[in-house]
Amino acid sequence: MSDIAKVVELVGSSATGWQDAVERAVEEASKSIRHISGVEVTNMTVQMNENKMMDWRVTVKVAFGIEDGAAS
Repeated sequence: MSDIAKVVELVGSSATGWQDAVERAVEEASKSIRHISGVEVTNMTVQMNENKMMDWRVTVKVAFGIEDGAAS
C-alpha cells in the first residue's frame, strides 16, 4: 500500500438515525473499496413527513489507501 489516500464522497440514509446512516454508507463502500482508513461526516439532514422524522441522511467522505500504481 502507498502513502497516498484517495477520498470519495457518499450519501447514506437510514430510517433509524444518523449513526446507522453512516454505518450503512461505510458498509456499502467496503464492498468495493479496500483499506478504508477514515470517515468524515460533512453533512447531516432529516427528511420530514407531517412533523415526524422519517429518513436520516449523512454525507460522508471515505478515505482509503491506494495500492501502488492505482492512483488514477
